[in-house]
Amino acid sequence: PRSCKTHCLTLLGVMDKVTIINSTLGKALGGAAGGYTTGPKPLIDLLRQRSRPYLFSNSLPPAVVGCASKALDLLMESNAIARSMAAKTQRFRSKMTAAGFTISGKDHPICPVMLGDARLAAVMAEDMLNRGIYVIGFSYPVVPKGKARIRVQISAVHSDEDIDRCVEAFTEVGRKHGALP
Repeated sequence: PRSCKTHCLTLLGVMDKVTIINSTLGKALGGAAGGYTTGPKPLIDLLRQRSRPYLFSNSLPPAVVGCASKALDLLMESNAIARSMAAKTQRFRSKMTAAGFTISGKDHPICPVMLGDARLAAVMAEDMLNRGIYVIGFSYPVVPKGKARIRVQISAVHSDEDIDRCVEAFTEVGRKHGALP
């Protein structure tokens, strides 16, 4: 994790500003459980002795550890995956914005397509699934009232064609349900 921390912080240009990283082994690393904390050795030693989530948790399944470890190895070998993800994310966000959608956040591969209306988010997500595109509608109480959205998660395995097809489907579904003119 120390070398991963160095690599990630260098990519983000914040190496001199961050001492502690607390993250999951979920979405980005292809895992399904667990997380990690990196930081100064005295802090890590203290957490191992005092952190209730650490003390009262089970070990991670070996498959999760293996997958996360391999993902970190791949990220350490080259920044090609990170560059590819940034380009794919930018492609999706810019095409969706040009189509008339509001995408929350900035430069992150989890792209919330803001719709406001819970029912609209649900029916649009269902129509997207009917077109072979799996996205999730979120509404209250998961997000604040009036902030319903569809969450799109860009992946390293998505091609430009996949992204373009997704944007085209969103545009068609958005027009069908009145989210776009």
